[in-house]
Amino acid sequence: MARSRDAHRARYGKYAGGPDPLAPPVDLSEALEAIGEDVMAGYSPERAMREFLRRGGRDQPGLDDLARRVQEKRRELLQKHNLDGTMAEVKELLDKAVLEERKQLARDVSMDDDDRAFREMQLENLPASTAAAVSELSSYDWCSQEAREDYEKIKDLLGRELLDQRFAGMKQAMEGATDEDRAAINEMLDDLNGLLEKHAQGVDTPQDFDEFMARHGNFFPENPRDIDELLDALAARSAAAQRMLNSMTPEQREELMQLSAQAFGSPQLSEQLARLDANLQAARPGEDWGGSEQFEGEQGMGLGDGTGALQDLADLDALADQLAQSYAGARMDDIDLETLARQLGDDAAVDARTLSELEKSLRETGYLKKDSTGQFRLSPKAMRQLGKALLKDVATRLSGRQGARDLRHAGAAGERSGATREWAFGDTEPWDIPRTVLNAVRRTASSTVEEVAQQPSRNLGPGNHGAETPRPPLRIDIRDVEVTETEARTQACVALLVDTSFSMAMDGRWVPMKRTALALHTLIKSRFRGDHLQLIGFGRHAEVMEIEELTALDAFWQKGTNLHHALLLANRHFRKHPNAQPVLLIVTDGEPTSHLEPNGEVYFDYPPHPLTIAYSVRELDNAGRLGAQTTFFRLGEDPGLARFIESMAKRVDGRVVAPELDDLGAAVVGSYLGSRGPRGRSGGSSGWGGRGFWVDD
Repeated sequence: MARSRDAHRARYGKYAGGPDPLAPPVDLSEALEAIGEDVMAGYSPERAMREFLRRGGRDQPGLDDLARRVQEKRRELLQKHNLDGTMAEVKELLDKAVLEERKQLARDVSMDDDDRAFREMQLENLPASTAAAVSELSSYDWCSQEAREDYEKIKDLLGRELLDQRFAGMKQAMEGATDEDRAAINEMLDDLNGLLEKHAQGVDTPQDFDEFMARHGNFFPENPRDIDELLDALAARSAAAQRMLNSMTPEQREELMQLSAQAFGSPQLSEQLARLDANLQAARPGEDWGGSEQFEGEQGMGLGDGTGALQDLADLDALADQLAQSYAGARMDDIDLETLARQLGDDAAVDARTLSELEKSLRETGYLKKDSTGQFRLSPKAMRQLGKALLKDVATRLSGRQGARDLRHAGAAGERSGATREWAFGDTEPWDIPRTVLNAVRRTASSTVEEVAQQPSRNLGPGNHGAETPRPPLRIDIRDVEVTETEARTQACVALLVDTSFSMAMDGRWVPMKRTALALHTLIKSRFRGDHLQLIGFGRHAEVMEIEELTALDAFWQKGTNLHHALLLANRHFRKHPNAQPVLLIVTDGEPTSHLEPNGEVYFDYPPHPLTIAYSVRELDNAGRLGAQTTFFRLGEDPGLARFIESMAKRVDGRVVAPELDDLGAAVVGSYLGSRGPRGRSGGSSGWGGRGFWVDD
């Protein structure tokens, strides 16, 4: 029964088989929005993705945070420790041994006075160097048993420390070792060097490795599967030991070399280890054998611990390179999650794994696509997702200034003409309520007396001594209903003209301009598919742009604001759709300073040439004659620009909006929606006047 209970006993612990299978999928929306912002600011999609992974999200630490933690741990190691641990421990044992010996000499009354004086002189004149003193006492005949044991501890400590430098954990494993244990160590080192030398000559076989592991496998808890794994593990530790020696002062290094000969009371161990180091360096020359570190702390480390610290520093340096992702072809998969967890904890590995999955999802879910040149670009799917996020922000801003407004129901099917007519079956136009009620009143008032008499009389109460002539109740008949006639406006032809001159980028208006274009593009493509949108960028000259082209447009130094050319393209767009309502939206931060000559050449002059102004005004008048509802979005506080745009807007009964940059998208989208509705033809206020910007009619 006990065995049966044990067989069904279950243990639960943290999942360690890779990514948590129950973890929610990574949220790409925040990443995509941040990447889109950087792309619109001029970054390549690849660089924008790298920047997001570096910064991280609102609740997701990025690579910079992990790199900071790596540097903090590295600094802590160097500032907390020093490399005097073994030397201090040896000196402590030496001082204790000498003190016990002097006590014994003072107590032993049977000793010959000359012998006592000679021994005391030896102890009194020991060299100041700990290593030299230990070496000089190697042939001393100790009188005190305790002193002899303390001195033997020095030899044992040195042997274990030297082994711990090359084989982690050996210091503790060899504590209290017997002569047979030391002989086994020497035999293992001799066989190991023989195997490595055969491997260097290319004459070793897998059987040689298997036989070596069969005899000495207990010394290698890593359980290497072949000689290459054995070499990798040993070389990394040996290189760290060499870097530790390089980090010591020349005096410390010299003393350690002298002490090495006393390890286990024989120079054989240090000779075998030197032979091993030479074999490992020849087999793995790519390891860092020449580096050094400056330890400045107060906590001393032994040789093994110091070597481990140097290995930790090497791991941290490698992690810093991996987290920097600054080399060609860098990927998040390059980060050693096992090492990261060992150095910074499991939470750091989880953060890095999440970033890796985020990168993989961005590449594999179609948000980033390679073009014909091999460069990554935001895919149409990514543009739609980013546009939805921007449109949601615009909707929030619209709601905050004009009450809750669902963009799906914005716009109108037609505009009221002012006339009404009797309702007919199938009409969907709105009722004219005053006309309908008036018709019902007139019909009721013209009823005959006979019709009234047929209605039941009203009892006016106990005080009523007669019957009052009843008044017929007001009832609306289907014959009374009149509907408002509307002028059909089922489509809009929209031209969004955006200033792409260098001043837009220089004054921080580049990204808001692109966000606005993308939000309007997304709204029309998703909600008003019957409308025709054309995006026109105008700098020194104007050109029609696709949304992907505009959002990826880099700012470049080019003089000129060619509003004339942009209006020419907009009017051509309006003429292609004669049955749609023209809507002209112009975003600019400067007066026109260039125009197209009759021969197609661009003319530039600053201050604006009168001919440039005249050409721009002429094309704006042409847009007005086509029936375009025009709105200027003025960016900046220049008084001259304000006067110019106001005069331009008045010519075509247009509007001027001066939004703050954060409200530009909401202002443009709101103006477009108003142009599709009944207010669009009024020529009056756009209804915008909320906090942050004002409207000038």
